[in-house]
Amino acid sequence: MRFLHTADWHIGKKLHGYDLLEEQADAFQQILAIAKEEEVDAVVVAGDLYDRSVPSVEAIEVFNKMIVKMNLQEKFPVLAISGNHDSSIRLETGGPWFVQSNFHLNTRLDQAFKPVEMLNTQFFLLPYFEPISARLYFGNEEIRTIEQGMKEVIKEMEKQFKPDMAQVLVSHFFVAGSEKSDSETKLMVGGLDTVPLSLLESFDYVALGHLHGKNALQAENARYSGSPLKFSLSEMNQKKGVWIVDTDTQKTSFEFKEITPLRDVVQIEGGFKELIAPEYYESINREDYLHIQLTDRAVIPNMMNQLRQIYPRIIGVERLFGREERQKTSETKKEIKTLTPTELVDQFFSEVTGEELTKQQQVWINDNLAEIHQAERGQ
Repeated sequence: MRFLHTADWHIGKKLHGYDLLEEQADAFQQILAIAKEEEVDAVVVAGDLYDRSVPSVEAIEVFNKMIVKMNLQEKFPVLAISGNHDSSIRLETGGPWFVQSNFHLNTRLDQAFKPVEMLNTQFFLLPYFEPISARLYFGNEEIRTIEQGMKEVIKEMEKQFKPDMAQVLVSHFFVAGSEKSDSETKLMVGGLDTVPLSLLESFDYVALGHLHGKNALQAENARYSGSPLKFSLSEMNQKKGVWIVDTDTQKTSFEFKEITPLRDVVQIEGGFKELIAPEYYESINREDYLHIQLTDRAVIPNMMNQLRQIYPRIIGVERLFGREERQKTSETKKEIKTLTPTELVDQFFSEVTGEELTKQQQVWINDNLAEIHQAERGQ
């Protein structure tokens, strides 16, 4: 069969305070057009439907219109899971009757072991889960990490495999070896959310969500679709779109289909006088989300107000003069930002006591941080 793989819609997300609902609706229309043009048999959404566990009323309205259009009006079966940004409890509302229109939305771990079968393919819809969920489901107190939980999850799934069908896993995790961008803000607790690629070998295709770049992982049987929009300056050069996947018991193939943003994320550079000159700003799309690099050394009175009169969607202004001094400070801050919460605690503990954390202390810290993360997600 043929299906479309997308993920990380993050409906309701803002970019430096700017509302993206119009851009998200436009991206959806392009995704729908691709689904129709490619005559897909289903659409897969691998998590993070919303940007927040409690989305705004406007975000819910936009998402509802999308699903009504895709599933009820255009009659595409939709196979979706909840991601780490979603509230599985809230998304679960309505699930029992969604399936009547071929809208399969899994939000709990136990739902992942009953595959959705379409044509020649079994879809295992595995929502984002914390280690404690696997620990409780399997009754195994030894499960403390996602890797340990995934080993048991996949063993259980493999019991349902049918030899005459292809197997597709839809999941929302960080796979070891993948590359993140600045807009992926999920808390990493000492590597608890990392899944080794080797665990996924038994699937013909793994439709992943969580990372926002399509090139975050290059594997023969696994891909991130990436987000439909650019959510940070670090994604400026990324191509956004969806994967079209064809499953076959002999071989699975996939092809990327690009979508064009309604408003792009762009970086421009120049002196103040150059940037406010008509011959310059009329040569670019002023409606894009712009990060401006100023080459001026002198102080410019009322600079931001003047720039905003010409460029309505400025997401940042950077002074290139004095960059080297700022880089030294920013590099130190960046080093701290790259540390996981567990590593930060470990570093603090070592600096204060002069000793290393014991294995038992690390387990206690990981457990408490995981519980805090789960409480913050409202689950």
